[in-house]
Amino acid sequence: MTPAFGLIIIGDEILSGKRSDKHLSKVIELLSQRGLSLAWARFVGDERERITGTLREAFAGSDVVFSCGGIGATPDDHTRQCAAAALGLELALHPQARDLIESRMRDMAAERGEVFEPTRPDNVHRYNMGVFPVGSRIIENPYNKIPGFSCDGPGGGTVHFLPGFPVMAWPMIEGVLDRQYAHLGRRGAWMERSVIVFGAMEATLTPLMEQIERAHPVKVFSLPSVDHPEYGRHIELGVKGGPDAVAAAYPELLAGLQAHGAQTGPEMVRS
Repeated sequence: MTPAFGLIIIGDEILSGKRSDKHLSKVIELLSQRGLSLAWARFVGDERERITGTLREAFAGSDVVFSCGGIGATPDDHTRQCAAAALGLELALHPQARDLIESRMRDMAAERGEVFEPTRPDNVHRYNMGVFPVGSRIIENPYNKIPGFSCDGPGGGTVHFLPGFPVMAWPMIEGVLDRQYAHLGRRGAWMERSVIVFGAMEATLTPLMEQIERAHPVKVFSLPSVDHPEYGRHIELGVKGGPDAVAAAYPELLAGLQAHGAQTGPEMVRS
């Protein structure tokens, strides 16, 4: 079975409104480009107990989860510690992470025309960014070499931990998807067809929607709007699933709307 994909976004700055989240729409886009979809998303503030509980639930499931934010080494970064607590593991400096972080520090020193001093207190502190739950796997960071990490849960799922910065997180997510989950891609194996229905009430169309789902292996969706600038009050009613199933179900949906005397407008196809 194809695993579901989830997203956890961590940080007080998102919930307080100091910053606007950009990860949700981008992850949906990256998955869609590969014929995949996002099943769920959660926003969590910088509270250790809540982060640990959220991660424990993710590890107990079978989903593939991307977690963005909180993997730095400042006092308000708790994600690495919470991941270890959720799995009941110790934290340790990952050897590969140590090498990558040191390489980055050497690059920074060279850019400033300085000699790299590994024992300087700020440099020693930077190694904390590579302290991960024991057994973690490295996620390469093409932006500045500071890695993320992946951990497997007892339920068979995996959580991939990434920085909160989009310029780092997004290419890292793409790399994970293309290296580890390319075989799950379903390009061309999914289709969505829908039609604008003017002035209809969802309750009157519910029996038709249930009938379509009983008769075909598709999902029927209904997206109501009360103040659309072009269509006014309307419902976008459609079916989604495999192309063959959609091809069989959609004409029945249209016939059912005609039988209801519904006034329809533009039709849309997405794949």
